[in-house]
Amino acid sequence: MDAVGRLKEKGVKVIFVLGGPGSGKGTQCANIVRDFGFTHLSAGDLLRAEIKSGSANGTMIQNMIKEGKIVPSEVTIKLLEKAMLENGNYKFLIDGFPRNEENRAAFEEVTRIEPEFVLFFDCSEEEMERRLLSRNQGRDDDNIETIRKRFKVFLESSLPVIEYYNAKNKARTVDAARPINEVFESVKIAFSSFDKKVHIE
Repeated sequence: MDAVGRLKEKGVKVIFVLGGPGSGKGTQCANIVRDFGFTHLSAGDLLRAEIKSGSANGTMIQNMIKEGKIVPSEVTIKLLEKAMLENGNYKFLIDGFPRNEENRAAFEEVTRIEPEFVLFFDCSEEEMERRLLSRNQGRDDDNIETIRKRFKVFLESSLPVIEYYNAKNKARTVDAARPINEVFESVKIAFSSFDKKVHIE
């Protein structure tokens, strides 16, 4: 059975998580994992892990990134498919993907999976800028010029994805400028159709 058949058999459910840099996606994904039993897959982390593995695929990805090229959708999608098949869970948060319309169309075509919905963390540029500059994570790209470039790329490429799902009534927009716990209250409403994870103390 091919990957598509195996994913179908597993009854995989996918939620795309999108938001600009500094919108708090990572923090909220951790909360969703804890309370709703999802597995969090970050497209960027999967690509970095593949590079680290030293595989031929990893070398190809590394060279493309070095040359400033965008890694082909199929490459990222295959890594996501593999991660979903190797994981015991069937509920996945896919973070930072699809980055653009081409990614989105390729994901649905390759995996034959349509997401349950896309969770969009809506946050003003000023607020994201403030957060990124105040978090001392030592990321080289957290300077004002780079941050503004990242915002611009996010807006130009990711907003059409959100608009596409909005037209299908599959976009859940959360005001991410509020305090973390308030944001999570809105997130919980978006996930109300999923059972809460049973906490066994």
